[in-house]
Amino acid sequence: MIPYGKQDISQADIDAVVEVLQSDFLTQGPKVPDFEAKVANHVGAKHALAVNSATSALHLACLALGLEKGDWLWTTPITFVASANCGLYCGAKVDFVDIDPQTYNLCPEKLAEKLERASQENRLPKVLVAVHLCGQPCEMESIHKLARQYGVRIIEDASHAIGGKYQGEFIGNGRYSDITIFSFHPVKIITTAEGGMAVTNSDELASRMNLLRSHGITRDSNLMTHEPDGPWYYQQIELGFNYRMTELQAALGDSQMDRLDTFVARRHELAKRYDHLLAGLPVTTPWQHPESYSGLHLYVIRLHLGTINKSHREVFESLREQGIGVNLHYIPVHTQPYYEAMGFTAGDFPEAMAYYSEAISLPMFQGMTDEQQDEVVRVLKSVLNIKEEK
Repeated sequence: MIPYGKQDISQADIDAVVEVLQSDFLTQGPKVPDFEAKVANHVGAKHALAVNSATSALHLACLALGLEKGDWLWTTPITFVASANCGLYCGAKVDFVDIDPQTYNLCPEKLAEKLERASQENRLPKVLVAVHLCGQPCEMESIHKLARQYGVRIIEDASHAIGGKYQGEFIGNGRYSDITIFSFHPVKIITTAEGGMAVTNSDELASRMNLLRSHGITRDSNLMTHEPDGPWYYQQIELGFNYRMTELQAALGDSQMDRLDTFVARRHELAKRYDHLLAGLPVTTPWQHPESYSGLHLYVIRLHLGTINKSHREVFESLREQGIGVNLHYIPVHTQPYYEAMGFTAGDFPEAMAYYSEAISLPMFQGMTDEQQDEVVRVLKSVLNIKEEK
């Protein structure tokens, strides 16, 4: 089986983790701040906070921005459920903005229309989570302009996008958002096994996320409500969580960062090969914004079902049966039973549903060989009844 995604672990990565295992610290040592500094420096952010998952980072970001009961969080329906669930964790209500049919990201035009209606109805969101699907950044300049107009805070969910660029600058620099989130799950561009990170240019937001990721406990006398009893003293001043990243994870991530640019460059090579190899087939290949440099976490095609004598499911299952580990990113969040119980229906966001009815994620990972990619295309052509040229 050729998987849709796979980690790339080098001997240097292994050595970095073994070094930690042989050290005095397995958690709360020097490797986490080293990793944070490397990511912050790379993307051009002032602060970086490593945590145990991107979901935890999203939750902390929402809390730091003051999201609470009675507030609204908006995001895209084409994302992993965590992009919406982070609002529910805070007691907020969640709504969605339909996608752009070309980029598959949250559509700025639909956002503008929805914000205008929400302003009239006094139900504007406090937080907007803009998801860079597949690694391609949203139209952040337009989204940021709208957010400023209506007083909305922005989280960039860049779980797919570390190493990518928008307007020539690395995603995560914070020019058009309050906080950016990265994921380091094994199928993502770099990995810490499980793990995530929040980056921001705000001292205040960074301080609050730092406090909340470790039980709401501080040893900073400036934050304490009364004088310390002694050098052992700490205070819990908020209800926080254990969202810390281990030294092992940070060591792996720090080592992986050394190859980030190489990883993304290889993904671009593979994407260009796919574009060439799939030309003329009854599929739509991913459009890339000319002013962006995608992280290319995913390579999603859309089937032209009107000209294919098979259903979406039949194509998907046939590929899997023949050893091509395709996937589908994502099932629209508003169609999940938990969200249907809130009153959402499948027809609420038609562009998202149209995408879902046609999308298939082809294998895309930096360790993928040209031969493996050729096999993916060969099998896809066979499934679509496309004869190979001799």
